[in-house]
Amino acid sequence: MEKSRVLIVGGTGYIGRRIVRASLAQGHPTLVLMRPEIGLDIDKLQMLLSFKAQGARLVEASLDDHAGLVAAVAKADVVVSAMSGAHIRSHNLHLQHKLVEAIKEAGNVKRFIPSEFGMDPSRMRHALEPGRVTFDEKMELRRAIEEANIPHTYVAANFFAAYSYPNLCQMRTLLPPKEKVHVYGDGNVKVIFVDEDDVATYTIKSIDDPRTLNKTIYIRPQENILTQNEVIAKWEKLSGKVLEKVHVPADEFLASMKGTELANQVGVTHYYHFFYEGCLTNFEIGEDGAEATRLYPEVQYTRMDEYIKIYL
Repeated sequence: MEKSRVLIVGGTGYIGRRIVRASLAQGHPTLVLMRPEIGLDIDKLQMLLSFKAQGARLVEASLDDHAGLVAAVAKADVVVSAMSGAHIRSHNLHLQHKLVEAIKEAGNVKRFIPSEFGMDPSRMRHALEPGRVTFDEKMELRRAIEEANIPHTYVAANFFAAYSYPNLCQMRTLLPPKEKVHVYGDGNVKVIFVDEDDVATYTIKSIDDPRTLNKTIYIRPQENILTQNEVIAKWEKLSGKVLEKVHVPADEFLASMKGTELANQVGVTHYYHFFYEGCLTNFEIGEDGAEATRLYPEVQYTRMDEYIKIYL
């Protein structure tokens, strides 16, 4: 079967660069959108040129140039958006509506994967302010995609491991704590950690798969479904250090965001849903979804035991 031509938007971003690499590795003709807004960002330009050296084709177009964007989209069978939705980086989810308009006009796209890659926004209608903006924007985009009858796949990748595992789920740091660790509630709520390269691999696996058409794929690597207590215990065993545990009740945790910057407030509300409510694991996948590790058992996903060793 001929591999689909893939256009990746946001290819220099945190998850986007991995999707570019996965697309090339899986043998897809790979196009990467190069936006003139790149300006003097030498790091992004050099990354784009490295993709070109690996066999990707760079396609110039601005999201503000509708005709140019339509022409870019027309070159591909599949469009993957990896535009940032994280408040700690840049928050650009709303710009994807321009992409939807271009896909609608081009009329040739067989599959669109919008930038989601977190928890399923359709299950977060009850989410707390201010973090709910992320889910609201993703749902607005879903409505636009579905109203335009654009074939799609949504990817629910749960928790990017680098942001959440080596730091033992602590906020405002990416490194393991040295003396004490804050434990959310009783620490026994299950969450799901996924290696970012694996997110990209599963995403590209899904794009030509009829089983994922107009569905949500949930990435739930069985061995990476862990409680915070289990994460801490694994680190203590590996490092030989015993940490002081400070249990934080839910009301105290939510109160901690008062007076802090927006990005932190968004993070606190998301962590509340993860670690107190269990929103990543408190539901069964229905008929409108599929689980990636079952669809693609040939993928040898990264276990968190391996992932964390480099932090020793």
